[in-house]
Amino acid sequence: MRSALDLQDRTTPGAEASHQKPLPTPHRKPGHTLPRGLGAARDFVAEVADLTEPDAVVWCDGSEVERDRLNEELCAAGTFVRLDPQLRPSSFLARSDPKDVARVEAATFICAEDEADAGPTNNWRDPAQMRAELAHVFAGSMRGRTMYVVPFSMGPVGGPTAKVGIEITDSPYVVVSMRIMTRMGEAALAQVEAGDEWVPAVHSVGMPLVGDDGSERADVPWPCNETKYISHFPQDREIWSYGSGYGGNALLGKKCYALRIASALARDEGWLAEHMLLIRLTHADGRRFHVAAAFPSACGKTNLAMLRSALPEWTVTTLGDDIVWLRPGEDGRLWAINPEAGFFGVAPGTGVRTNPTAVETLTHDVIFTNVARTDDGDVWWEGLTPEPPDHLVDWLGEDWTPQVAAETGRPAAHPNSRFTVSAAQCPIIDPDWDDGAGVPLDLILFGGRRATNVPLVTAARDWEHGVFFGASISSERTAAAEGTIGDMRRDPFAMLPFCGYNMADYFGHWLAVGAQLGARAPQIAAVNWFRKGADGSFLWPGFAENARVLDWLLRLVEGEVTGKQTPLGLAPADGELHLHGLDLSAEDLAELERVDPAAWHAEADSIEEYFVQFGDRLPEALRDQLAALRERLG
Repeated sequence: MRSALDLQDRTTPGAEASHQKPLPTPHRKPGHTLPRGLGAARDFVAEVADLTEPDAVVWCDGSEVERDRLNEELCAAGTFVRLDPQLRPSSFLARSDPKDVARVEAATFICAEDEADAGPTNNWRDPAQMRAELAHVFAGSMRGRTMYVVPFSMGPVGGPTAKVGIEITDSPYVVVSMRIMTRMGEAALAQVEAGDEWVPAVHSVGMPLVGDDGSERADVPWPCNETKYISHFPQDREIWSYGSGYGGNALLGKKCYALRIASALARDEGWLAEHMLLIRLTHADGRRFHVAAAFPSACGKTNLAMLRSALPEWTVTTLGDDIVWLRPGEDGRLWAINPEAGFFGVAPGTGVRTNPTAVETLTHDVIFTNVARTDDGDVWWEGLTPEPPDHLVDWLGEDWTPQVAAETGRPAAHPNSRFTVSAAQCPIIDPDWDDGAGVPLDLILFGGRRATNVPLVTAARDWEHGVFFGASISSERTAAAEGTIGDMRRDPFAMLPFCGYNMADYFGHWLAVGAQLGARAPQIAAVNWFRKGADGSFLWPGFAENARVLDWLLRLVEGEVTGKQTPLGLAPADGELHLHGLDLSAEDLAELERVDPAAWHAEADSIEEYFVQFGDRLPEALRDQLAALRERLG
């Protein structure tokens, strides 16, 4: 993948680029940071079409007829392979270009007016310079293709927390995926027509079928470009994505809007846009609790979102698996909605043992990307079943057998392969998941994948202490991110790739929201399901047994248990963690809860080293929390 900087010299405004059409900017009424109304949308679509030069412009209505037509076109183009209609009805397999399989953090930009407002954890580019570069690559980028206009709502249409967007794309794969992942089509467009503000989002795969000289080129099943830009303009609330057709790079309602742009909106409007799952736990006595949890990708997030409790007194229902918007309510509590309408989950590791709920969700009407295909026309990936089939066609379209895997180490499915499916198909979806009013939050969890050092569960002493937990999350790198899998990296609030402004200011915003909530703020805790023993095996069984940890935390919220003080926070006192029926030795439990002062002094040094990059913008409260941790460690 080429860096956007490679184009800088030839796209910087000047004599060579003076003939270039500028990047369109939608009309905004005075005093508004976002465009409003259908007229502004039509004008913007016309300007984008003038720049990108598509063969046709189609406004999407979100209907089943439109979906079926696009699915047929995708099959004819080779982008989709229809799966067996008996085994997997109305489902399809897509194989991306091998160079287009994950987030491209190196080409993801926050184009704030001031570099300091993007902060040290984001890639910053000057907005004027980026607009010139984007104008260059988007010029003629849709020649020979259809330009689709996709109106969509994040959150139930018309709900008090919902926000509208319009994605312009030349990818029918994006259109059918956005229909699953958002409330897309006529209902969202009606909100625009009624005068709602909307976020502009423009996407191109960057592979025109007609050159500047009129020469034609053949299409490919997965069009993309080696050069990629995923650019965000937080002041203008705009998204421009070029070159990738995959995942959050192209489905612009997801990470680009619902986190990067929404986090900037939330900062200005007094709420929070978070990379979190959302579940409801209902006790046998009728009490209901709501839990949000932030984990980096592939760290057990989907498994917790679809938890089947090992404790019979608790029933878990799913409200969301990836993104949560949180607003202080009139009652002083923090209220949560899932702004998405579908799941875009990591396939490998999702199986009949680890997450039967997810497997049951995927029985029909699913788009699978970069998984393997079985000989009978179904799908498979590592972890779906205990043993692989004798023969598969892998995600690269090549023959695969267990022997091939043993000899080459080549997996059948890409480690970041995905499924896209409607949340409504989840067998434990909560009846209130589509209620725009949201649910009141009782507990927030932070966690990552840590083989050592971090205990099973630690409850924060107060909100400020909990913000320190979130700000200091670290985890082993996963396949969704660039870099070496297994390397350790700090991922504050699991938002490192997704925060749309300076992370230090984001910490400060969390502190300000907590100050507003006061005594009605949710409990915050840190968890780690992945601690290992000396032999390298996991100490905690995880999955359904994680309900035991939630049970203790919710009893802590209710005042039924008090916990015990450790240097890190509150841990379960002897006998408080319900372990009946669990094969867990006293030695393993002790290791799960152990806090090694020497190791944690080193951890504190690592946290301080991470905090240094934020300079004077780091809230003093977090420096105080770090100093207090060191003092408690002795």
